[in-house]
Amino acid sequence: MEEKFKVGIITTTHGIRGEVKVFPTTDDSRRFKRLKDVLLDTGKEELRLEIEGVKFFKNLVILKFQGLDSINDVEKFKGCGLYVPRANAVRLRRDEYFVADLIGVEGFLEDGSRFGVLKDVLETGANDVYIFDTERYGEVLVPAIKDCILEVDVEAGKMRLHLLPGLVDERKL
Repeated sequence: MEEKFKVGIITTTHGIRGEVKVFPTTDDSRRFKRLKDVLLDTGKEELRLEIEGVKFFKNLVILKFQGLDSINDVEKFKGCGLYVPRANAVRLRRDEYFVADLIGVEGFLEDGSRFGVLKDVLETGANDVYIFDTERYGEVLVPAIKDCILEVDVEAGKMRLHLLPGLVDERKL
């Protein structure tokens, strides 16, 4: 399981006082208000930055970090990812999972046969959709609903599935 989660990517600077614009990669950008600090991955090193201020502008978050007070201090961070350690991540409710923990999980059908590997998650308005890479059917989209996802064991890396009619091309059986 992942030990840290990406919460955003610095896109550019904002003004001359050390603020940066961040594209949030979390489902709720308001979570930045509750964060005290983030980990900045420069590609060469990881820096812990204390958040001094948070503002919102359109689909972006504007962050000000303590001790970085000019455009020159933050310009070099364009394109860098911002992370939080698992311990600081949002508490999940029952039957909720971090996408990073689901990628690579093996899917098994009700009869115990191997279905495929979860390779991505599409976030839609109604419900998430799991994208499985299968040998038999190719890429299969499975809605993340209780009718289809019967059991998830992230620690074991397994998921038990029920395929609703029409989800796979039965001619490939």
